[in-house]
Amino acid sequence: MDELVLGGQRFTSRLVVGTGKYKDFPTMKAALEASGAQMVTVAVRRLDLAARGESSLLHWIPKEMVLLPNTAGCFSAEEAVRTCRLARELQLGGSNPLVKLEVLADPKTLLPDVEETIKAARQLVSEGFRVLPYTNDDPVAARKLEDAGCAAVMPLGAPIGSGLGLRNPYSLQMILDQAKVPVVVDAGVGTASDCAICMEMGAAGLLVNTAISGAKDPVGMARAIRLATEAGRLAYLAGRIPKKLYGSASSPLAGVIGAGGG
Repeated sequence: MDELVLGGQRFTSRLVVGTGKYKDFPTMKAALEASGAQMVTVAVRRLDLAARGESSLLHWIPKEMVLLPNTAGCFSAEEAVRTCRLARELQLGGSNPLVKLEVLADPKTLLPDVEETIKAARQLVSEGFRVLPYTNDDPVAARKLEDAGCAAVMPLGAPIGSGLGLRNPYSLQMILDQAKVPVVVDAGVGTASDCAICMEMGAAGLLVNTAISGAKDPVGMARAIRLATEAGRLAYLAGRIPKKLYGSASSPLAGVIGAGGG
């Protein structure tokens, strides 16, 4: 079976989804179910720990989904490490040691602070966390995060929530060529075709939130992104034909009646 392995955990779905920006909890739950994803991110710092029952976001997450605590909203390594420790104390992911590491450089661009991300990653790995870091589409940064012991690298396709799709396929390809851990494209996806493109290139998986929650029909978009992710993976495994400048007949001309006749 073609599985995604992250930090020793196996998933048949290669799509990870988020919980942010939905208009209401019932819509979120329906979209999570339609996505077919087995892992969902939860921003620890934005979670209302006092909420109970149907007023709690956690109440609406399907029980079979693995929770992935996320350090969204952190702007320093210290904040991110403290947030992951809090998630562990609260047992947000149960016994799951996986955490989504996100250390931002500024609130306008939402681009990652790579220096602080690497610093946080090293500390978290030393404390037994399996780290999935959000990073720039920079092969050098990706290699440093892998060397720090991260369970995967998660380069952006474009800035968080921009919906611009994959802006630099060449940088992503360099990361894919060198990586010895899974490469999960995180951020920038706008629609299903963006997912197919990333997966056809060989990405191990995708993390998608805003493209689903911000769509006119989040449930429909979740379904479309699920299918595109699966189709892109199948196409990658099948192997595309090489690109050529000129056409090539799909049926050979040798032996065709009248071909080359006198």
